[in-house]
Amino acid sequence: MKKIVALVLALVLCLTAAASLADGIAKEDIKLGIITLHDEQSTYDKNFIDSAKKAAANLGLAEEQVIIVSGIPESDECRQKALDLVDEGCNIVFADSFGHEDFMIEAAKEFPEVTFAHATGTKAHTENLANFHNAFASIYEGRYLAGVAAGLKLNEIKAAGNLKGEVPMIGYVGAFTYAEVISGYTSFYLGAKSVCPDVIMKVQFTGSWYDEIGEKAAAEALINAGADLISQHADSMGAPTACESAGIPNISYNGSTVDACPNTFIVASKIDWAPYFEYLVNQTIAGEEIATDWTGTIETGSVVLTDVNEAAAAEGTVAKIEEVKAELLAGTRKVFDTATEGFITVDGKPVTSKLADVDTDAAFTPDTEAVADGYFHESEFRSAPYFDLTIDGIELLNSAF
Repeated sequence: MKKIVALVLALVLCLTAAASLADGIAKEDIKLGIITLHDEQSTYDKNFIDSAKKAAANLGLAEEQVIIVSGIPESDECRQKALDLVDEGCNIVFADSFGHEDFMIEAAKEFPEVTFAHATGTKAHTENLANFHNAFASIYEGRYLAGVAAGLKLNEIKAAGNLKGEVPMIGYVGAFTYAEVISGYTSFYLGAKSVCPDVIMKVQFTGSWYDEIGEKAAAEALINAGADLISQHADSMGAPTACESAGIPNISYNGSTVDACPNTFIVASKIDWAPYFEYLVNQTIAGEEIATDWTGTIETGSVVLTDVNEAAAAEGTVAKIEEVKAELLAGTRKVFDTATEGFITVDGKPVTSKLADVDTDAAFTPDTEAVADGYFHESEFRSAPYFDLTIDGIELLNSAF
């Protein structure tokens, strides 16, 4: 009998949720809750906070219709905070960190009438919850464009006879040895290689998304090891300020660091999350289905570069970026180009096949062929990145999972 009652209750909840989503919600009744891992001291989280405020302004939402809570760890505290936001009237709850995902899924199961969304996650398409969604963007294209700026700068340093070693070397500070980070630094490297063919890269992982001391130490170690330029996928100002102190060019991530690093900052790529927040709200108002895995692009305004700091960039950087961007938009250039001889190799061999782990499971089982038509199809089978090859020209100095 208890089992029958439970089934009936579950059915009622599902029907209620479906009805609520189908009916839509009036704009004045929308309330968007944003959960961030850190606060605005983190370039990563500041990017989400700024994007939420931008989206609210574009949509004409009142200040009280957006609630932002920061400093929420990747623990059950995330689930509890999501439930608190529902109690405060939020009908859309979004969390920004990879490790928030499992806790957001639990919250989504508890409140099927509320929309829950998560950035960088991998499980929405396998959880099959009508009210839980993943989102990311083709930031690998932005990284590639930033890499072009890096390659031009390395060419300039080389032409001036100021390389530290025999070939141009990029130092890269990465957070974890995850596909998201690997995809990012590989696309950055390939952008640099497209204009600076003999470039090499060395990657030092910190094992943390935000560790200012560790990121600064990693950047300094790479500089001492001969890096001519530094970039990073870690969220503090550690690497950029280390570069400014050492006079080493820096390509940032998630936003401009020119105010703190006027002599060394060149450009930064970032995901502009405002288009996704606007999409979430507009679909909710209309009662329309929200994509399980939403991938923003350059075309949707989700992948952007900051202004180039011409005080530090090589001459012609802005024009070259625009040229390559046009080729990416036209589809005449692919970031993970496996067709051009020698552009992407592993152990000296061309990449002709790669089974990617798209349907994430505990064993990270490869399940989807991602190489076809002369390129690796990043973010086409799932919004979050899954490129995880270590290609020739890139050396990992350590690992951190």
